[in-house]
Amino acid sequence: MELRYQTILAKKLDLMSSTKNQDRLTEVEKEVIEAGADLKNSTHVFGRSLRQNPLTGDNMVKVQEDRMFVERCMSDTLSECIQNCSFQALAETVRTQKERKARLQETILKEENGRKHVKMLHKKLIDIQKEKEIELQQRNNMIAHFKDQLQEMKAKTDMEGKYLKKSAEVTVAQTQKKCTLSEKAMQDEIESLKHQIEEENRCNQEIENYLRAHQEELEKKVDFWMEKYEKDVEAKQHELDVLKASKAKDLDKLQELTKLYKEYEQVVVEDRIEKEKARRKADQEAIELRAAIRVQSWWRGVMVRKGFGPYS
Repeated sequence: MELRYQTILAKKLDLMSSTKNQDRLTEVEKEVIEAGADLKNSTHVFGRSLRQNPLTGDNMVKVQEDRMFVERCMSDTLSECIQNCSFQALAETVRTQKERKARLQETILKEENGRKHVKMLHKKLIDIQKEKEIELQQRNNMIAHFKDQLQEMKAKTDMEGKYLKKSAEVTVAQTQKKCTLSEKAMQDEIESLKHQIEEENRCNQEIENYLRAHQEELEKKVDFWMEKYEKDVEAKQHELDVLKASKAKDLDKLQELTKLYKEYEQVVVEDRIEKEKARRKADQEAIELRAAIRVQSWWRGVMVRKGFGPYS
């Protein structure tokens, strides 16, 4: 019906621009009115069928709004066709609806892109969550492993502590026993040492008198040996300096000899190369001489056999 209505309107506009026949225009205008009435009736029929077969509430509201919009659009277009013989209002309404539909499609496309982006981010979030769960599981396993190691170390430390405690107790008991025996032995030794101390005091007094008598002599000897020590140190330091200087000279000489050895070695290598070249040249000359002798012998034989030259 809508296509028929649009076709009749286009036909009317063509007639208005191409002919001024009022009868033909009146006939076409009647066709437009009849097509509008048929479209309106079809809309009423569709609305009645929807009322008889109700759908959801949202669909009903949407259908009702579309019906009212179409009815209003058809009324405005019909009025404009009757008054001005044009349908600019219909074209403007179609253009507005197309723009509105384009904006709606753009909004839907943006919404779909947003949903895809949200879905992708949700997927990434799930992947990151899985990675974090795996990492958390690994860390929990590591913590459990460390706890086991800690328990083992605690048990080992407790055992070592108990062993060290028992060992220390045994060591203390042995030490106490040894100390008791040593104390008794020391008491006896103290008594013996007292007698020895008295003897030593007497000897010490005599030795002290002797040492005092020989102290000056020893002091002189000490001075003598100290002076000799200083002189020996200076002499040895001088010898060390001389040896260092000799070592430096020997090192320089060694470097010069090394350089000279490399030069001689280069000369020897070159001499060997020259000798090898001379030997190869002599060998080559000997080979060439033997070849020449053979060629000459062959040629003399040919001359003798053929009777050439002096052999004719």
